[in-house]
Amino acid sequence: MSVKLAIIYYSTYGTTHQMAQIAAEAARQAGAEVRLLKVAETAPQEVVDGQEAWKAQQDKTADIPTASAQDMEWADAYLVSAPTRFGVMASQMRAFIDTLGGTWSKGGLANKAISAMTSAQNAHGGQETTLLSFYVTAMHWGAIVVAPGYTDPVIFKTGGNPYGYTHTQGAEFDDDAKAAIGHQARRLVEVATKLRR
Repeated sequence: MSVKLAIIYYSTYGTTHQMAQIAAEAARQAGAEVRLLKVAETAPQEVVDGQEAWKAQQDKTADIPTASAQDMEWADAYLVSAPTRFGVMASQMRAFIDTLGGTWSKGGLANKAISAMTSAQNAHGGQETTLLSFYVTAMHWGAIVVAPGYTDPVIFKTGGNPYGYTHTQGAEFDDDAKAAIGHQARRLVEVATKLRR
């Protein structure tokens, strides 16, 4: 049976959504059954409507299902893609995490492989602290953190972050960026496959 991978993202302007799409394609090529899911928007609609790029991203992804606790129980592994806000994940992703208490309390998130990616407006905008603080949450779940480490030379080409892929908003998704995201997704599927045995 294929590994069931939930790729859960939040994206204001599209960067982490693109990252999630690249990861989904790589994971499918690695044999995983993938659900690409967004978390619910928590900002007031009038605020979203007041920013053209934010509203455009919301409209563009209207057909993508919203993540639920049931998706988390379904999955063997998770890949989380969310922007950095002041050195931690965006509040929309944290709000989703806060809905998972019931699933967590019955062990529904334990012993599953998990990895994360993030983006920020600038190269030193808190990406590493975002990933590290998120992994603390994963440890509370009893999930198994699968960071990319330095397991592929492309990691060095894209900034050398061993915790998870990070992207600077507005930068191009070049071949190295796609390769780094793809490597992280494939590594997650590989480890999740071993954990399921």
